[in-house]
Amino acid sequence: MTPQILRRKDVEATVGLSRSTIYHLISQGLFPAPMKLGKRAVGWKVSDIETWVNDRTST
Repeated sequence: MTPQILRRKDVEATVGLSRSTIYHLISQGLFPAPMKLGKRAVGWKVSDIETWVNDRTST
């Protein structure tokens, strides 16, 4: 099964955070890093984002 990929705008809408906040959290190791899709494109696995959201809502 191929993992589903979310682009940045979809990730922003899903988690309710801005682009700058997402990249700040990535730099601190507190948010999943994106995977490179092309020269100038990145995306996040849906499962990684779902896990991150679930971890936040369970505490």
